[in-house]
Amino acid sequence: MSTDRRLLQGIAVGLAAASIGALYTVFARWGIGHGMRAVDMTFLRFSIAGALTLPVLVRVVRADSAAFFAQWRAWLAVSVLAGPLFGLLMFTALQWAPASHAAVFPFTAMSVMGTLMSVWFLKDRLTLRKLSGIAIVIMGLVILSGLELSSLVGKALWGDALFIAAGTLWAGFGIVMRKNGLNPLTSTAVISFSALITYVPLYVGIVGVDRLLATATAVVVTEALIQGVIAGVGTLYTYSKMVSLLGPARAAVFPALAPGIAALLAWPVLDHTPSGLELLGLAVSIAGLVWTVTGSPAKATPLPVNPNHLSQRSYS
Repeated sequence: MSTDRRLLQGIAVGLAAASIGALYTVFARWGIGHGMRAVDMTFLRFSIAGALTLPVLVRVVRADSAAFFAQWRAWLAVSVLAGPLFGLLMFTALQWAPASHAAVFPFTAMSVMGTLMSVWFLKDRLTLRKLSGIAIVIMGLVILSGLELSSLVGKALWGDALFIAAGTLWAGFGIVMRKNGLNPLTSTAVISFSALITYVPLYVGIVGVDRLLATATAVVVTEALIQGVIAGVGTLYTYSKMVSLLGPARAAVFPALAPGIAALLAWPVLDHTPSGLELLGLAVSIAGLVWTVTGSPAKATPLPVNPNHLSQRSYS
């Protein structure tokens, strides 16, 4: 694939990933407003995604189980970084911190930590263009959110810490993906299955399904579709694919578009009309993204040579 075509495909996938991120964030707030909790949405996300992607995992293991299990450390790492822990951190933070904080902290952590981890683990160069692009993106997020220092108090601070932790985990997920040359679809299946056999039984045994059963059917079905099908499968796959196309440093910038897209989606879902300041913040973030992504790569990080079905070429 030519460099230009790879870039364009990566941008298209990145926009899809940001849109899915915005969608599940908006509907997570909607679900919380209708009585659901972080543990409930995490349960829906991974129980459904795990069931949907199980046939993919079975196919991969049957094709070459030795090659699959040889990468067990990488599979364990992505399962920890992008599995239920990430979902619990994000959804809990949404309960504790105001919407303005959700627009800044997790996506800033993803962008900054993704860049720094690429430098540290993948030996990418930290260029002036990359640094300035991230700074512009963060400035856009601050403008979009209307973040005020007076809001950084009490429980909101704990929510912010969870947002930053979640963003850092997600950035680490991209690094592991790139460093090990993992296949996006296989990674999605592994992460979802690991949650299906760990988090889901714990939820049923400890929390129980009484709250879900007491929640309005329309709310549960909507969250099952958004969090389980679209976000549970789509977020993992699109981000993994974007990392394989653009590398983790460039890919880490795209989630910063999610708050702006979320502001637009909140209009019909949460009855929130985007303000001129929010639209300005979105425009500034897009400008920073374009500036960062369209620059020449600082250093191409070669993918591991992997001739079997787990390579980037297969099932992606």
